[in-house]
Amino acid sequence: MSKIEPRTLSGFMELLPAPQLKMEKMTETLRRCYSLYGFTPLDTPIIEASEVLLAKGGGETEKQIYRFSKGDSDLALRFDLTVPLAKYVAQNYGKLSFPFRRYQIGKVYRGERAQRGRFREFYQADIDVIGDGKLDIINEAEIPAIIYRCFTELGLKRFKIKVNNRKLLNGFFSLAGMSEKAQDIMHAIDKKDKIGANEVRRILMDELHMFSHKADDVMDFMAISGNVEEVMCGLERYKGMDETFDLGFEELKSVVKYLGDFGVPEENFAVDLSIARGLDYYTGTVYETEMCDHPEIGSVCSGGRYDDLAGYYTDKKLPGVGISIGLTRLFYVLNEQGLLSEETVSSPADVLVIPMTDDPGPSIAAATALRSAGIRTQIYCEQKKFKAKLGYADKLSIPYAVLIGEDEINENVVALKDMRSGTQQKLSIEDASELIKRDMEQRSKAPVIKEDK
Repeated sequence: MSKIEPRTLSGFMELLPAPQLKMEKMTETLRRCYSLYGFTPLDTPIIEASEVLLAKGGGETEKQIYRFSKGDSDLALRFDLTVPLAKYVAQNYGKLSFPFRRYQIGKVYRGERAQRGRFREFYQADIDVIGDGKLDIINEAEIPAIIYRCFTELGLKRFKIKVNNRKLLNGFFSLAGMSEKAQDIMHAIDKKDKIGANEVRRILMDELHMFSHKADDVMDFMAISGNVEEVMCGLERYKGMDETFDLGFEELKSVVKYLGDFGVPEENFAVDLSIARGLDYYTGTVYETEMCDHPEIGSVCSGGRYDDLAGYYTDKKLPGVGISIGLTRLFYVLNEQGLLSEETVSSPADVLVIPMTDDPGPSIAAATALRSAGIRTQIYCEQKKFKAKLGYADKLSIPYAVLIGEDEINENVVALKDMRSGTQQKLSIEDASELIKRDMEQRSKAPVIKEDK
């Protein structure tokens, strides 16, 4: 019988055990940070009715979605976690307390071209706040403040949260007589970091048929830059000419102020007028986050304010704001650049118990005691030579081995071997447990990411 070549589809990531454990540590860190801010966990289905997912995806969504039929059902894989959230809140409105704060870490699917740092199946780590009728602007500042905390606890320092407001953009386009092309213009300028300013200008003129001076107006507006104060000053000259622009300006000013109040240093956030977000459901503040040393990767965390997303499922007004970390992309970049810390525990167990006698009973009892103390413990039961048993622990980077032979049984102790230093000592099972726990608790505090170079 011919064998089928084992292979993984392009755009899908599978990890070996050690890096998978580092990925799990990143996920645990995010769960802990999200929970600190009062977010509740949620898990929505990967498969939804296509009409639910496409209700207001718009833009590139319909081109990228994985869609299929099963019997008479028209189904699709979720392309993000925000649209299923809107459905969930509309469906369970009477059972939820508002503002509803949830986090979700799960896989999503997009049929885009697989390339460096971009995948077709990938994890997103989302937080969203949904209001009932209204949602205060403070939420739009707290969301990126949470991301700052998450990235800092992961060990990242050189990152920038870029903030803009789509009301500001819509107001400017109205002021310039471009309202009918506002969405198309925002889709174009959202690609600026990927394709460059000259290509954006070409799209505005050749594909959106804008006059040269109109395209120049857009590019000049997007070119307003500098620190936060300088950008806000540059926007002042447009005030008082369009109501939507003025509202967006005041919202942006509030978000910038509250970000500082939440303790986010200015070196970690900026006002960037080219941030528009490609998805059409965003209506107010929008965010993108990039790693300063790797801007070529693009945003690893993005989101924004949406006022009308749930309107396709209910008549109730349920405004929301949220942000999503592209967890798979972030992990890929960090791993590729060698920035994942070796101090992070990446072994499947903290200790390997090795029986040294024909009777495994004492070793089983020792393993049970270690597990009762909360220590991840594995017993090596295979009939191999002693060197092979230690080699197994070393290959898996298990930091400790517990050896139990006749002498240890007679003395009611265990031989605890530190696999990193090679030192060995005899201890009671209680003292061995305490030593291992202290060491592992200390190692668990190490950030997932190395200090930035």
